[in-house]
Amino acid sequence: MTHVSETTRLASPRARVSIPFGSIEPLFASLDVVAIVGAGGLAGLLYQLILDGSVADPRLGAGLGLVASLAYVLAAHCLGLYRLNALLEGEQEAGRVWTGWGLAILVLTVILFLFKASAGASRGSVVCLFVLGGLLLVLARRLGKNRLRSALVGGAIRGRRAVLLGTQHELARLARGDLLVRFGLEETGRVVLPRGDGTRLCAEVLQSPIDALIDRIRILAAEEIILALPWSHPQDIELLLGRLRVVPLPVRLLPDRAVSTVLRRQTAISQRLYMVELQRTPLNAVERLTKRMLDVAVAATGLLLLLPVLLVAAAAIMLETDGPVIFRQRRHGFNGKSFVIYKLRTMRVMEDGAAVVQARQGDPRVTRVGRFLRETSIDELPQLWNVLQGHMSIVGPRPHALVHDHEYGSTIANYAFRHHVKPGITGWAQVRGFRGGTPRLELMQQRIALDLWYIDNWSLRLDLYIMVRTFFEVIRRRNAY
Repeated sequence: MTHVSETTRLASPRARVSIPFGSIEPLFASLDVVAIVGAGGLAGLLYQLILDGSVADPRLGAGLGLVASLAYVLAAHCLGLYRLNALLEGEQEAGRVWTGWGLAILVLTVILFLFKASAGASRGSVVCLFVLGGLLLVLARRLGKNRLRSALVGGAIRGRRAVLLGTQHELARLARGDLLVRFGLEETGRVVLPRGDGTRLCAEVLQSPIDALIDRIRILAAEEIILALPWSHPQDIELLLGRLRVVPLPVRLLPDRAVSTVLRRQTAISQRLYMVELQRTPLNAVERLTKRMLDVAVAATGLLLLLPVLLVAAAAIMLETDGPVIFRQRRHGFNGKSFVIYKLRTMRVMEDGAAVVQARQGDPRVTRVGRFLRETSIDELPQLWNVLQGHMSIVGPRPHALVHDHEYGSTIANYAFRHHVKPGITGWAQVRGFRGGTPRLELMQQRIALDLWYIDNWSLRLDLYIMVRTFFEVIRRRNAY
C-alpha cells in the first residue's frame, strides 16, 4: 500500500544579523559602485599629480566614476556576475569583470563625446580610471565573495521560507544548500510523495497528508509552497494544486531533473526565473502594506471618535442584563488561523462551540438593547480592536463561527478561498444586501460568490467605496436583526 511520508528539517541556527537572499545582488552592486566612484576620485588626483604636481578636485573624477558605475552594474547583471551561485564559485572571474568594466568605460567615453564634456575630462584621467577601477573591482569582488562564503556557512543568509512537496526521485537532488544557492529558498519542511515507479498519485491517499501539511505550513510560517514533480506528469501537478488552493501562499514548480540538466548550461540567467508560478497570493507585499496602513488609520480613528458611543452602549448592556459586556467567539481568519472576535453582547447566550445558532428575525435570545445595537451595527465596534491586533481588516469577507466554517466548507465549493485575505468588519457582500444571517444555503452561496469576487478584484479604491456604502447600509438597517 502506498503511503506519504513527511519529514521536517529545522532551519540551522542563524547569525544575529541575517541578510535576505534578495539583497545579495544589491549589496554587491553597491560595493561595485563604491569601488568605481572611489577609483574615479583617486584616478583624477593621481593623474593631475603625475602631470604637473598639483592637486586636482576629486569631485570631477568621482562624478565620472558614478556614471561609469551605473553602466558597469547593468553590464555585470547581464553577465550574471551577481548571481549567488556565481559569487560562490571558486574560479576566478576577472575576465568577465574586465569585460563588463571595458563596456562601462566605452559607454562613459560615448557619453563624454555626445555631451561635449571631453574637455573637462582628459583621456589620461579616463585611462587611469579604467586601470584603477578594474583593479579595485577585482579586489572588491574577491573580498566580497570571501565574506559571502563566511556568511553562508554561519547561517547569515536567509531565503524565503518554503515547504517542499514532491516525489522522492526529485527531492533527492535538492539539498538545503542547493535550494538557497540556486533558488533563494530556505527549507522549513518537506513532504515526500510515493512516486518514482511511474504510477499516478492517488487523490484518496493524499487527502490526509495534505491536510496535515496545511496545518504544518501554518505552524512553520512558510512563505511559499514548492512542488518538486516531474514535468512529464501534468495531471499530478494539477491534482496537488487543487488540494493546495485553500492556502493563501504562492505555489511554485521547480525545474525537474530533465529541465535542470539544460539549465545548468545557463550562466547569465538565474535559475529562480525558471520556477513556474502556479498560484499567486491575492495581494502582493505592497498591496498588503497599503491595506494594513488604511486599516490601522481607520481603526485607530474610529476607536477614538466612537469611544463615547461604546461606553454608553456598555452601560446600557449592564443595566438591562447580567453578564459580560463583551461577547467573545472563535473565528477563522487569514490562512485559516483561529482568533477571538470581540462584539458587544446582544443576546442572553454566549455560544461558542459545536452548536452555534444564527440569529433570526424576532429571535427571543436578543435583548431589547441588543436589538438596537444589532440594527445600528454598534455591536460590531469592538472589532476595531481586532483590526489593530492584525486579526481582521476593515473590509473583507465576514468571519463565521468555527462550526459554520466546517459546515459550509464541506457543502460550498471554494468556501476556503475566503481565508486568502483577512476577514473584515464589513465587506462587498454586506453592501450588496447580504448583511445579517443567511438561513438558506443558496443565500450563503451568493454571499460566498461576492466574497470571492472581492478577493479577485481588490483595490484600495474598492475598499474606500465599500466603507462609504457601509455607512448608508447601516442607516437603511436592511436585513439587520
